Amino acid sequence: MKVLVCISQVPDTVTKIVLKDNNTAIDESGTTFILNPYDEWYALVRALELKESGVAETVHLITVGRANTEPVIRKALALGGDEAVRIDADSADPFTVATYIAAYAKDAGYDLILCGKESIDYHNGAVGPMLAELLDADFLGFATHIDIAGNTATVKREIEGGEETDSVSLPVVISCQKGVAEARIPNMRGIMAARTRPLKVVSPAETPALTVIVSYELPVAKSGVKLVAADNMDELVNLLHTEAKVI
Repeated sequence: MKVLVCISQVPDTVTKIVLKDNNTAIDESGTTFILNPYDEWYALVRALELKESGVAETVHLITVGRANTEPVIRKALALGGDEAVRIDADSADPFTVATYIAAYAKDAGYDLILCGKESIDYHNGAVGPMLAELLDADFLGFATHIDIAGNTATVKREIEGGEETDSVSLPVVISCQKGVAEARIPNMRGIMAARTRPLKVVSPAETPALTVIVSYELPVAKSGVKLVAADNMDELVNLLHTEAKVI
């Protein structure tokens, strides 16, 4: 069984974001980037577990990005990926990203495609289902447990108000979240091996973007904290009513 894991580069949650080009782009010069946690901790690690158990033969990685994404690709390889593909393009449009990946994966014979439930920058959660549609494959989202037996995947997934368990024939695209695997960190052997593992760079398929970033806005700066004496309930109620406007 061949497994493809979709990975993406995202800004670290603790990095300071600076905007440029009239607030239409992020200034990457001072931004720290990481491997998207949902892709790394859950989708990739579950794929590696399937390989270690003998269910999967190979685990390939794919990302859409420029050369500056290669450090996070190498980290993913250090965790245990067999080889990686970088589609040489830069896009924030999920349909474009899904189209690029689908064009590469269409004839590659992947039985299982895993991705994180969302990226922590845009929180779209859209690439996985779009990719499945473009590949004419089934899609299951928000997986917390994945088992593969023969040509069938059994997936436990979160739904509103509870959980459900589904069985689906391969090939299938699955988005993963907390619970599907335990996070790992690369060891020295993996880090050294990642330097020589194949990293293929391919040109993107031609496709029009359906969305364009008009502008970014930084969140409003937090105001100072007001302390109210424990025995002064009248002042607390007044502040909640007149300033916080929550009552």
